[in-house]
Amino acid sequence: MPPRFRNAVLTGACGGLGQALARGLIADGTQVALVGLDRERLRALEALAPGRCAVYTPDVADTVAMQAMAADWMARAGTPDLVIANAGVAGGFDTAQAEDLAVLRRMLEINLLGAATTFQPFVAAMRGEARGALVGMASIAGWRGMPGNGAYCASKAGLIRYLESLRAELRGSGVGVHTVSPGYIRTALTAGNRFAMPGLLEPEEAARRTLAAVAAGRERIVLPRRIGWLSKALDCLPEALHDRLLSGQPRKPRAGEAGATPIPGLPPFSSPPTPKEGSPPT
Repeated sequence: MPPRFRNAVLTGACGGLGQALARGLIADGTQVALVGLDRERLRALEALAPGRCAVYTPDVADTVAMQAMAADWMARAGTPDLVIANAGVAGGFDTAQAEDLAVLRRMLEINLLGAATTFQPFVAAMRGEARGALVGMASIAGWRGMPGNGAYCASKAGLIRYLESLRAELRGSGVGVHTVSPGYIRTALTAGNRFAMPGLLEPEEAARRTLAAVAAGRERIVLPRRIGWLSKALDCLPEALHDRLLSGQPRKPRAGEAGATPIPGLPPFSSPPTPKEGSPPT
């Protein structure tokens, strides 16, 4: 039986969902360009099918590096019929803290700009062949802002609108644009969360559902669907009540706090110095 996808490009292939997507594609017989920052993890995936995979380690926000990756892959394997912009980072955000502005900038670069730099080198070739799927990994967090999570919510909301625009531009071209909005998936990005995560999915199940839905042509994919319904139900509440309910929940760890996941390209946050005994608090 032929693979659902012949030729795929996958960014964020080092993370939990990325690894699961890569393994699913490789098991299906797909040629895969594995894009990420951890070369050792990518090499381990490549070893599962060395004749069908290639490893690339650009920063997804680096336009020139991403174009070079795309040119090399298409020279090897031809035009992809699946491009998944999966690279993403998450972390708490506090507008009152000046250092968090760097978090916002870097999160927008990876989560939003990174999707455009992933798709751009392939769009003309895919449109020329009138086939293929462009998949953006958004989030239910992009549907509504949440206290302490403004940078992530903004990046995913922007990604959803970008994908809507791209879908309209490519409508009728033979190239599909698919928006995936997961709820919670058990990965390093959610490991430090201090709040309840209803509908938590294992990455393998999320990957299986994603690839099946894209192959079936679904343009908007919510994982799991019941979490999407819950989010829409909460949106029916008055704004003030909705905000009070969310404000009472624990916040996602900010960069430098316990449980925070590292953000590539962001300098590590230093802890404030411990005041000496007898000195006034700062």
